[in-house]
Amino acid sequence: MDQEQAARWFKEAGAERWQVPLPLFAEALARSVAKAFAGRTPSAEERDRYCASLHLADLALACACALGHDTAWDHFVTEYRPALYRGADALEPGGGAREVADAIYAELYGLKDGGGTRPSLFRYFHGRSSLATWLRALVSQRYVDHVRARRRLAPLPEETSPAALPAPDAAPDPDRPRYAAALRTALSLAIAALAPRDRLRLGCYYAQEMTLARIGQLTGEHEATVSRHLARTRRAVRDAVERSLQADHGFGAREITECFASVAADAGPLNLLEWLGPGAAGKNPPGDRSTSGGPS
Repeated sequence: MDQEQAARWFKEAGAERWQVPLPLFAEALARSVAKAFAGRTPSAEERDRYCASLHLADLALACACALGHDTAWDHFVTEYRPALYRGADALEPGGGAREVADAIYAELYGLKDGGGTRPSLFRYFHGRSSLATWLRALVSQRYVDHVRARRRLAPLPEETSPAALPAPDAAPDPDRPRYAAALRTALSLAIAALAPRDRLRLGCYYAQEMTLARIGQLTGEHEATVSRHLARTRRAVRDAVERSLQADHGFGAREITECFASVAADAGPLNLLEWLGPGAAGKNPPGDRSTSGGPS
């Protein structure tokens, strides 16, 4: 992108208001274009059409905040920090998610540690969504990761406490082998019927334990879009499994409920990768729940 083109978008964004240098704004545009057209070089027409679709004013504000400009930060605190907290309170009423929002706020400012200064999270805002939407998605993603980490670290209750986990029934469920076999067959058929992209998202999220942001980087989607697709795919799989249990195995409503409950209590050796295919394994090791890069 040459200086004349960058200057046109710079003016449309009103970046001068925040004292953002033109070269820095041009660099932010170039990063956004490179991410959107990963793996290929867009034509001038494609690039201009893409830049015209961006939230340029929000991108300029993000650049100024990343530079630490006081005027830009005063505007961000006034206009966007309340939205950040509202998003956190919507996730956990009572203020339980405020800690997540405050941590994000610190990362937006940029942190200094023993290794130097960590880049501001604003660097990972590319203007493809509005700044408010990006912040809400970021809070949601971080909160989900926070809850999962908290659950993994929570100690088990004492055996004598009221919260102690109930002991499993001594007698095994005689119908469990039948339920497990039926559900396994129905689930394999439901997953096989999915589109390859839906299987990829399921494999990345459940088998590889990747973050929504990382999956979005692989699929070229915003993490909020990835989340919506995952929810839709889960509903589709559940509906397909119930139809198969009813049509192929003759289960009634009560048996379907008991089937899910029985297998949920003891899933047995279910391997998602067995049905999701080799593409679901990806190139990342299990446990990749980092959020480096943030959402786009």
